[in-house]
Amino acid sequence: MSSPAYRGTVVGMDGYGGDQIRAAERPHLDAGEPLMQRAADGLARIVGDLLDDPAVRPGDGPGSVLVLAGSGDNGGDALFAAARLAADGRHVAVVRVGSRVHEAGLAAALDAGARLLGGPSDAAGPGGAADILRAAGRSDGDRLADLTTEAALEADLVLDGILGIGVRGAAALRSPGREVVDAIRELARDQRAPFVVAVDVPSGIDVDTGGVADDHVLHADVTVTFGGVKAGLLTGPAATLAGRIELVDVGIGADLATTEPLIRT
Repeated sequence: MSSPAYRGTVVGMDGYGGDQIRAAERPHLDAGEPLMQRAADGLARIVGDLLDDPAVRPGDGPGSVLVLAGSGDNGGDALFAAARLAADGRHVAVVRVGSRVHEAGLAAALDAGARLLGGPSDAAGPGGAADILRAAGRSDGDRLADLTTEAALEADLVLDGILGIGVRGAAALRSPGREVVDAIRELARDQRAPFVVAVDVPSGIDVDTGGVADDHVLHADVTVTFGGVKAGLLTGPAATLAGRIELVDVGIGADLATTEPLIRT
């Protein structure tokens, strides 16, 4: 169940570190509880509400979502949410930006009607698309940036599911994620970018300190965070990049209640 949104100035929120969140999740994961599915359900519900909000999307129709899916669980959260949104009749497109993909999440999204627009060509093997692109002087980053620009111009909302709390410290995005994020940022400079929702955290921030490695971070309008608010959303440069924070309850609240947060606001 989603908590009430925290809007405007952050008041009275506890912020937890990545290790604290993982420790709270561990017994539930060991017990087989579907934490990712709960996160995805909450994310899809909030995104659906945003798509139905005239202030976010004044047009008619079901609305369209572009999912930027990274390699890890953050990408999995985004992809399972994409499946639920597609099943609800939303138009969903996916760009893979990691060297791997959450296979079950991607399969669920595609089965529900989402479209896979593209991804890194490394898996093409010798003599495949990767070699052709290299021979043409065309990198994955450049190719996916162009694809993302085209798709973002047609989308109402972008889901940033590239990096989550599995990365320790402020992590500079690597190619092709870096170029893909820069493509959205370029549209934002021209005021042509769609609404941006960060999955758990804006990709690349330090979830404990709010630090960022560089300015290649996608500024979110809303961050949908899972289980507990991450400390990095409340402090440091990332506090200005997270937008409005929405918290999805995945069932670890009682565990966190016995944990001293890294930050109180």
